Amino acid sequence: MSVIKVLLVDDQALMRMGFAMVLGAEDGIEVVGEAADGAAALTQVAALAPDVVLMDVRMPSMDGIEATRRIAETHPETRVILLTTFDLDQYAFAGLKAGASGFLLKDVRPAELVAAVRAVAAGDAAVSPRVTRRMLEMFAQRLPDAVVEPGAVAAAGGAAAGGDPLAELTAQEMAALTPKEREVFDQLALGLSNAEIAAKLFVSEATVKTHVGAVLRKLGLRDRVHAVVFAYETGLLRPGEGNL
Repeated sequence: MSVIKVLLVDDQALMRMGFAMVLGAEDGIEVVGEAADGAAALTQVAALAPDVVLMDVRMPSMDGIEATRRIAETHPETRVILLTTFDLDQYAFAGLKAGASGFLLKDVRPAELVAAVRAVAAGDAAVSPRVTRRMLEMFAQRLPDAVVEPGAVAAAGGAAAGGDPLAELTAQEMAALTPKEREVFDQLALGLSNAEIAAKLFVSEATVKTHVGAVLRKLGLRDRVHAVVFAYETGLLRPGEGNL
């Protein structure tokens, strides 16, 4: 099994030291570098090619949101976990929109920190899709950098409306899904787990896992959390739909 390379980014040296001690004691995880702000983080990512970056949200020079956005654009193979002080923080949600694969509270328990790093390195997310939906409901309308207002794209079949370029792109992407993959995507967007989707669609969890992988690949999404964000931003999922 390959070693998971981790970069620690926080403007507080003691915080970096604490995370380094926890992760450094784990087999299969290596802390390869540290940075005190977002700009330094970009340099370190380019030089060290870490698998996972633990990124503080609020830092001088360049904050964690902007750094995450740039890492997602230039080094998509590197996954970012945001570090935040408050659960369901609007900054954490902005980070998910920017490309992070999850967020952790700074007082996270050591075992949870290790589990999150391993999960994200394996291509999963470090935050429940259900939590993402709650964050969407709470913060999506407040963020100034929203890509599109919810409901801008017709949900039925991902059909394009009025020549909107985003709608047309969404329609093309959704058209690439098979009918069964679209069914799985609809449930995925509601935050359901593989087991819940399997029970609802009367198929095995292994089949759901296969379809989820295909959906994420065809839509160019990093993980399940970004499937929820994608569905909401394109209007395929509207506020209040489904059960949390």
